[in-house]
Amino acid sequence: MKLIECVPNFSEGKDENIIKQITDSIIQIDNVTLLDVDPGKDTNRTVVTFVGPPDAVIESAFNAIKSASLLIDMSTHKGEHPRMGATDVCPLIPIKGVTIKECIEYSKILAKRVSDELNIPTFLYEYSAKTSERKNLANIRKGEYEGMFEKISKPKWKPDFGPTKNNVKSGVTAIGAREFLIAYNVNLNTFDKKIASDIALDVREAGRAKRDSQGKIIRDKDGKIIKVPGTLKHCKAVGWYIEEYKQAQVSINLTNYKKNSIHKTFEEVRKQARKRGVRVTGSEIVGLVPLDALISSGKYYLKKQKRTTGLPESDLISIAISSLGLNDISIFDHNKKIIEILINTEKTSFSDMKLKSFINNISRETPTPGGGSVSALSAALGAALTSMVANLTYSKKGYESNRNMHIKRSEICQELLNEAMIMIDEDSRSYDEVINAFRLPKKNSEEIKIRQESIYTATKNAAKSPLNILKLANKIIEQTYKITINGNINSISDSGVANDMILASANGAIYNILINIKDLKESDQIKFKNEIDYYYKQVKDFNIKIKNYINSNLTNE
Repeated sequence: MKLIECVPNFSEGKDENIIKQITDSIIQIDNVTLLDVDPGKDTNRTVVTFVGPPDAVIESAFNAIKSASLLIDMSTHKGEHPRMGATDVCPLIPIKGVTIKECIEYSKILAKRVSDELNIPTFLYEYSAKTSERKNLANIRKGEYEGMFEKISKPKWKPDFGPTKNNVKSGVTAIGAREFLIAYNVNLNTFDKKIASDIALDVREAGRAKRDSQGKIIRDKDGKIIKVPGTLKHCKAVGWYIEEYKQAQVSINLTNYKKNSIHKTFEEVRKQARKRGVRVTGSEIVGLVPLDALISSGKYYLKKQKRTTGLPESDLISIAISSLGLNDISIFDHNKKIIEILINTEKTSFSDMKLKSFINNISRETPTPGGGSVSALSAALGAALTSMVANLTYSKKGYESNRNMHIKRSEICQELLNEAMIMIDEDSRSYDEVINAFRLPKKNSEEIKIRQESIYTATKNAAKSPLNILKLANKIIEQTYKITINGNINSISDSGVANDMILASANGAIYNILINIKDLKESDQIKFKNEIDYYYKQVKDFNIKIKNYINSNLTNE
């Protein structure tokens, strides 16, 4: 699933009714999840966070900006925080399956629509900025709402979209793409704020002022302070003392966690703390964090321990939490802190059921979950067993030469396992769409036409779901083959079970494809049958190779 986050800032922090109308406009769009609403009375500003598939998020963002333009009058607005519009700023942030480049394009689409339909001058900032000067939001916002009447009439500050005249009621808006910002604090076993501040100066990208041997700050010929860069890129940091915790912290903003990870930051602060005779006791993540940030940390610490990294996500998260000391000053509830998990916990899923409950669900007089979901489960079990064989081989004496291969393939199997688990629900949902199409009204010729088209589209999609399971089975069994022939001979029976489970998954998927395509037109049926032949041949070839290898080794013993 593709996910992006949107964090618009609205120039209203006091009127709860206005704030609710704006947030209500956001959640009107399907598949968008509202994560946080943070109003500030003194700043007279509310920061809203929501997430979802890109198209849905763009629609929700536009709805929110439109609502704000109708409800907030900037000509009477007062607040402590700098501001230039009813929707002051609207960043788009890639979370899962989306690149920053894609978010840049989404930001341009949104910005153009805002200017075209709402007559609001719109600037592109951060990664979306067309000039270096506009990358920094503070440069754009300088002069605030009141100064925009003159500012945007100048050629240098012509908006990227919309009129060169300030919108009296709504002001101007900045829209852009940026990376996810992680607010991260590292805890020290000291009361001394100065130590924390000193560490912050050494690690932050901006660094500290350069000084001569007498301690005097060195400046360049223009009088500007010369800086000694810090050890970490994409890192902003300060030191402070928190009375509530009775300890000092290095408070950090990671502006690009993909280029400077949480664990790299944690380890660097530990290094700097040791130089000063203090110890890091743990750390805390303020707000939400993307899943891959913790997965990356979990893998890092497992590698340090010379352990396999091809483990379930839950294990990797647990390793990250304990290694980073995220429970040091408060309980880190990953179900409420990790964006992707927070979204999924609000939805029921067959794959999250206990095994007995899932089996009982299958046995009832309901069509879902059915054969397609069971086929996806069979693929998941095959991937899980294959990963197990790779992990058992990794730690087995005599197989050291293939360790890197088994780590890589066990990680691939975990990814394929996760895909299969998602397909358990996707197959059921695709069938539900067919049922919903049959329930559409058919009182007149227009309704009959719409119903027939909907049924055909839903039926075709219902056939695509098991076809995806067949394709996935092909990917999994290829890994099974490569792991089996290089794997722990004592686990060869597990490879055999995995092999048969994956073949069962492929056969089950084919049954479900065939029953769904029987009412499609012949040209579509031929396309599906050609794909069946192509992928099943590969699955069967691997299955036979694995079976022959296993049988020859079992016979020899």
